[in-house]
Amino acid sequence: MTKPEQKISGGLIPVALTHCVEYEYKAVHKAVRDCLQAIHFAPSTGAKVLVKPNLLKADSNGLCCTNPIVVEAVCENLLDYGCSVVVGDSPAFGSAVSVARSIGLLEGLERLNVPLVTLDSPKCVRFESGTSIGISRIALECDMLLNVPRMKAHTQMRATFAVKNLFGCVSGVRKAIAHSTHGDKANAFRELLVDVALALPESVSVVDGITCMHKTGPSDGEPYSLGLIGAAGDPVSLDTALYSVLDCSVDEIPLWGELQRKNVPGAFEKQLEYVLATPQEFDGSGFILPFQLAPETFHPVRLMHSGLKRLWKRYLCP
Repeated sequence: MTKPEQKISGGLIPVALTHCVEYEYKAVHKAVRDCLQAIHFAPSTGAKVLVKPNLLKADSNGLCCTNPIVVEAVCENLLDYGCSVVVGDSPAFGSAVSVARSIGLLEGLERLNVPLVTLDSPKCVRFESGTSIGISRIALECDMLLNVPRMKAHTQMRATFAVKNLFGCVSGVRKAIAHSTHGDKANAFRELLVDVALALPESVSVVDGITCMHKTGPSDGEPYSLGLIGAAGDPVSLDTALYSVLDCSVDEIPLWGELQRKNVPGAFEKQLEYVLATPQEFDGSGFILPFQLAPETFHPVRLMHSGLKRLWKRYLCP
């Protein structure tokens, strides 16, 4: 991930928010381009960029995943910069290809000749906290990550955006195991989310906030039209901006509280500079967050069911 100290030395961290009210390709492409230009995005020609959308699971309406038009627009902008682009994720169920097919993403990637991969081949990464986890070598070895989350409510985190989306770089069932081993310890799972985000290469985040998921999540929620595309040079700053859009307090968002506890740059509103629209220009007043949070741990039976379902989809459902 981009070293936060470099982003704020001598000034504030630029965050770009812009209005985009529908998934019309030209409008989305322009919104993504405007945001990237506004934060002075300037990748090296030929840079190997991993685009990391949220491909949670196969879903006919696609609301639990990043909208394919946003992913396609991000990829085309990167190609315009001369980057070498691949799209990847490690879905909760199935492969990246099976999820992408279900939401209509494959056609756009084929048009752009951009490959799609499942983020497997894990490498054990150890953190200063003493914990470790297997992160995909594909994510660890790219020159840059372009993180493309969807704004969603979450029954365990209350709301999740860019930082949580990077947890998808953890390979396969290790994510569910981490819930089971860390979720019942105070702050442990949230600390792991932060550790994973900070362990990754330089990352820029572009958020799909055109139609969000609210009321519940990370799946089976309801649509909320916010009409927003945003970008920042690190996931923490973008998340802080989006919490402001929804008028959240740090006490409401456990992960935000952990980021501030660790004093991660970008976790404080006073460190941000809005270079396009401000949070107050978006109407997040009707976005409903889960009131009571579910435990962050997974019951062993649920973990076993998840593992069996993954095997079924991998070996019997190509």
